[in-house]
Amino acid sequence: MLENDSAARRARNPAGIRGAAGRILVKEVNWLGDLVISLPALRAVRAGFPLAKLAVMVKRELAGFFDGMTWVDEVIPYTIRRGWAGARDRLHAIGKIRAGKFDLAVLFPSSFESALWATLAGVPRRAGFVADGRGRMLTYGARPDAAAMNGHQSAWWLGMVRATLGIATPPEPEVPKLEVACGHEEKMRAWLAQRRITPEAPLIALAPAAAYGPAKEWPAVRFTGLIEMLHERFGAECVLIGAPAERELCGKIASASRPGAIVAAGETGIGELIALLSLCNGFAGNDSGAMHLAAALGLPAIGIFGSTNPDRTGPRGPRAGFVYHRVECSPCLARTCRYGHYDCLRGVTVEEVAGALMAAGAFAGAVGKS
Repeated sequence: MLENDSAARRARNPAGIRGAAGRILVKEVNWLGDLVISLPALRAVRAGFPLAKLAVMVKRELAGFFDGMTWVDEVIPYTIRRGWAGARDRLHAIGKIRAGKFDLAVLFPSSFESALWATLAGVPRRAGFVADGRGRMLTYGARPDAAAMNGHQSAWWLGMVRATLGIATPPEPEVPKLEVACGHEEKMRAWLAQRRITPEAPLIALAPAAAYGPAKEWPAVRFTGLIEMLHERFGAECVLIGAPAERELCGKIASASRPGAIVAAGETGIGELIALLSLCNGFAGNDSGAMHLAAALGLPAIGIFGSTNPDRTGPRGPRAGFVYHRVECSPCLARTCRYGHYDCLRGVTVEEVAGALMAAGAFAGAVGKS
């Protein structure tokens, strides 16, 4: 507690930090959805240090997330492999931090390793939540408050930058906002032009997979039914998005539906996926990184929730919503259903999701077919 109290006293007077921090590194989180949710906190760091050079360090496969963000000065990608190769990768990552000669490292992950990297790299000031036994490595540390622990997850990172650096943040977390890189948008417009059958029809993005596990995955047959219902009612076309490992699933869903669908899974990086989503009229899918991207782009974005808690990790955007059946055992936060029934997901109907998309404005101006 003495360590935390001392850190809190230092955080009350951040002017000295701002005066000295010419180069700031934000060690970013490791999941796409968390990147979106933590975006308001990253903007708060930018606003708190307007004259500093701001760099983010992020896993290489997620680096494209920042392609459209001209207010981020540098993106430092890294890769950590398994085994002995991973040890070399960690040393390389530490070397990148050291070469950057950063004055302050803001650690979004609450892991011991993120603090260790910044410490070994010689960054003189290190800010983050006290967790995972890393408190002595933090020059500006604090413990999460009730809002961070119990509110929407965006409050976690906003609370951290407020408590450790004294950066003013709004009472209610702002909605994440994503920028699209022009080059990616042009590329994806051309990509769609080669694949769309009815270019003037509403285009709905669907994300039928989730990296977390089966407890987040609405049954594939429901996605097939949704494609058919959206086509029959609104003349909509659908594009199925996901990672390369999810392409086979997306292909099966598209093939099983009568109107078919465009399969984009495995054909886009993160920056291109953001651009593709920005060209859609709406989104529906599992609780996933793609859901958070769509919401942050301002799309009518409907998340389908099972084992996870939408009050904690639901999509945040001007036209975002979710469908969730709170059965007796939910939210359990498990990857698989310990009872084997997945009732929280199977209870969600195609009609509900289509209705939520319509209510959110995905088909505004479209003429229904039935």
